[in-house]
Amino acid sequence: MIGQTLIALREGFEAALITSIIIAYLTRLNRKDLTKQVWIGAYLSLALSVLLGAAIWFTYGAIPKSTQVLFEGVAAWIAVIVLTSMIYWMASKGRRLKEEIEHKINQIMHKEVVATFGSGSSTYLIRTSTLAFAALSFVVVFREGLETVLFLTPFLLSSVFETLAGAAAGIGVAFLLSYLIFKVGMKLNLRRFFYYTSILLTLLAAGLAGYGTHELLEYSKSVGLDLGWLSKNAYALNIPDDSILHHKGAIGSIFAVMFGYTIKAEWLRVFVHLIYLAVTLPLILYAYSNKRSSN
Repeated sequence: MIGQTLIALREGFEAALITSIIIAYLTRLNRKDLTKQVWIGAYLSLALSVLLGAAIWFTYGAIPKSTQVLFEGVAAWIAVIVLTSMIYWMASKGRRLKEEIEHKINQIMHKEVVATFGSGSSTYLIRTSTLAFAALSFVVVFREGLETVLFLTPFLLSSVFETLAGAAAGIGVAFLLSYLIFKVGMKLNLRRFFYYTSILLTLLAAGLAGYGTHELLEYSKSVGLDLGWLSKNAYALNIPDDSILHHKGAIGSIFAVMFGYTIKAEWLRVFVHLIYLAVTLPLILYAYSNKRSSN
């Protein structure tokens, strides 16, 4: 559940942080009348994200058992690709997040148009800024919601309760942090927060890459595709199924989610896991190092 909580915390905090920046800047511009539209866009995006997650879950349940393994493998790799791009984007572009949002708001305000419809007591005013801010918050929050759904899908397919509980806990903490920062004035070093969560999410993504590779290997076996020694076990630990150290046990499952731990793994899975870490982790660390030196 720790991995699911971390994903939901990171994505939920990003969504809450960006929404709070939009609302705070509008308040500074004395345009509190537009904050309602920001919330409408955010709520609509949350609802759509939940519906998307439900659609993925029902699709998985409807496909044949033989295809579910392929579905899990593909879902894991999609999550890895999106998760990696999100981590790198925040590491390299995140320092300008506030400025970019405020610039976007200024663009909307400068292009504001008021349209009048009807006459007399039936006259209605429609501001383009009203629609624009609803659309802005919708896109921003839905992006994070979509990423969360994609990241959690591999976990949801194997453990529904733990995934939902972890997601709820992560989102709850994310909104609590946002409230404390913007309402109470709590100081939080955002660079360090994103730095350490990026490292943890990179480790988690490496595990997902290995898991996705394992599922694809299982599917290849089911359709008679022989990959030779790459599909053979690189190691197999002599740990019984009922042990807490088994990758489905109380302790082992935590390491399985966070670091891709398993009691046995194929050569290709091991290679993919290590290569992903060897390439991605230095890139993320370099992006944050470069970000720090440019500040």
